[in-house]
Amino acid sequence: MDKPPYPRAADLIDAGRRISRPVRIVNPPVARASSVLFDSVAEAFAEAGPATAGELHRATYATSGTETTFALMDAIATLEGRPHACRAALMPSGLAAISTALLAFTRPGDHVLMSDSVYGPARVFATTMLARFGVRTTFFDPCLPVEGSEGLAGCLEDATRVIYLESPGSYTFEVQDVPAICALARDRGILTMLDNTYASPVLARPFDWGVDLSVVALTKYWAGHSDVLMGAVVVREEHWATLWQAVRQLGMCVGGDDAWLVLRGMRTLDARMRRHQETGLAVARWLEGRPEVRRVLHPGLPSHPGHELFKRDFLGSCGLMSFELAPVSDVQVAALCNGRRHFAIGYSWGGFESLIMPARLGSVRTVRPWQGGPLVRLHCGLEDADALIADLEEGVAALAAARG
Repeated sequence: MDKPPYPRAADLIDAGRRISRPVRIVNPPVARASSVLFDSVAEAFAEAGPATAGELHRATYATSGTETTFALMDAIATLEGRPHACRAALMPSGLAAISTALLAFTRPGDHVLMSDSVYGPARVFATTMLARFGVRTTFFDPCLPVEGSEGLAGCLEDATRVIYLESPGSYTFEVQDVPAICALARDRGILTMLDNTYASPVLARPFDWGVDLSVVALTKYWAGHSDVLMGAVVVREEHWATLWQAVRQLGMCVGGDDAWLVLRGMRTLDARMRRHQETGLAVARWLEGRPEVRRVLHPGLPSHPGHELFKRDFLGSCGLMSFELAPVSDVQVAALCNGRRHFAIGYSWGGFESLIMPARLGSVRTVRPWQGGPLVRLHCGLEDADALIADLEEGVAALAAARG
């Protein structure tokens, strides 16, 4: 008698897929999925409408969401938006969040007013792909007053659909009067979008300021370990349907493993941000006392021109800053940055590690060009402040040695 093949292919497919009793654990599980299963055809068909409309926790395919991604979406909406009614969508990078938001809420013939000190790739997207879709972008000085013909109000056009903000600004840390800008925009029926990556979610409450959309690079402090790429757009409930349709049509989604990593990082955000702030301010104050440094661009310092606005609107500062050097050569700037023990050379920030990078702003400023000396950006991680200061002291010595 011939023995049946064992295990059969059907057994291999079916085994281990049914757990009779769920086990309660601390963290949401990682759901790795593409297909979503249903108990009946009727159930599958009935789910299509709610999932397409973006109703909470409804899905016919994992691009809409799983337990893991829904958990992260809920957490972001709560922490970024509370006490306002908000929803959050996930994208595979911060830039993907920026581009999705702009594509969702503009159409050919619209005008976008964008701060001159936004994240560089946001500028590139606005002036290339968004422009090819017939949306025109102009940039404004982030230090403009809000009211008056010479202020931001004078930059508005009949076609202006979106005011896109980033405060503090990228690299140069200008602080804008976001509540006043939002009030102006609301009176004109204009949407406000804010890149809140610097302060999300424990250092600012952007929906209290009146913004309509908050864009966040979860890659940075939310994840906090420099091992994830992800972004999110948080919107007031009335704008959710428009955003969700763009998310679905563009195929924007993230995997369960990455979503779980951001959830993991989120749990320690408060403790990490306190350390980033403490260390960052200690380093900034030390830099202010150095003769090689002309000025330190850190909105938490009283010397910063936007400090009073910053104190009014923000709940604290992070580990990010820039400093302007007295005139030195590119070779000297490189000597300052190269070979540091704790400050690695890298463009990103928001992880546990410290980073240093010379700034090149020539192509990313048009209205308010950088007129100062060599600019260097620092991210102070979770190392001891004394260790970082000692590292920078060695860098300053290397800068001096490279003279001539």
